[in-house]
Amino acid sequence: MNFKHLHYFWVAAHAGAIVRAGEQLHISPQTLSGQIKLLEEALDRKLFRKSGRTIELTDAGRLVLDYADEIFSLGSELESAVRRENESGAQTRFRVGIADSVPKAIAYRLLEPALSASVPVRMICHEGKLHALLAQLAVHRLDLIITDAPIPADVNIKAFNHRLGRSTLGCFGAQTLIKASKKRFPLLLGQLPVLLPGTESAVRRKLDHWLASHAISPHIVGEFDDGAMAMAFGREGRGLLFAPTVLESQLKAEHKLTMIGQIKTIVEEFFAISIERHISHPAVATIMSAARSELFNE
Repeated sequence: MNFKHLHYFWVAAHAGAIVRAGEQLHISPQTLSGQIKLLEEALDRKLFRKSGRTIELTDAGRLVLDYADEIFSLGSELESAVRRENESGAQTRFRVGIADSVPKAIAYRLLEPALSASVPVRMICHEGKLHALLAQLAVHRLDLIITDAPIPADVNIKAFNHRLGRSTLGCFGAQTLIKASKKRFPLLLGQLPVLLPGTESAVRRKLDHWLASHAISPHIVGEFDDGAMAMAFGREGRGLLFAPTVLESQLKAEHKLTMIGQIKTIVEEFFAISIERHISHPAVATIMSAARSELFNE
């Protein structure tokens, strides 16, 4: 199939008339009709039927138009992407995948130093499930993944875990909520409303085991895959929530949340996953250095 013929068909279909389409393409109606006829012969289908001075799409024509719309839309996106690439100048594109189980506050603290790397970068962030992100990393559509778990054993890709740091788990709440209970941590978890991480997160499994081992039946009012959403509810006093203790000062300053207890036996680990064994990307090197020396103090 000749894509020039397809383009002529596409313009004619949207113009609704051969003469009008010929004017837009700066060719004669006879030439345009001949080009569309060649496309019809290649596809062995009639694409238009005449209706007075206008043309109407056949069923086959409507099907071809749907595909042509998508094809030429992608072409326009390609031109825009190349144009943006030219406008970015000396910036290095830094494509990061963030596992949706990683708290947003942690992700920000880990990634923010990359904007101060020795080489100017344009950061492009994608959030999703770890398995899906690993598939993107495998075909070089990502430079790095930030996650709270190492590469799963059932994933067969050539990539490497780089441990960024670890943190114990803390229980946080608004003062108005905490004052509503006379019990201490962890007993107040059975009395006050509790906001838990989603069931797919690594920390939720550890937390469920810890609660069961202490014979605590929490008063669960919400479960959140998105830690930022849990933070919003917690800030308004709708429930106690769990977050890495390294965020204590930030949660207190920004969300007025107080840490009422620490679970030292639950440790959250955070990893950078890349296809490089030895880090060479300047933004990744900056992230790893800042994480270990500033965020996690390791």
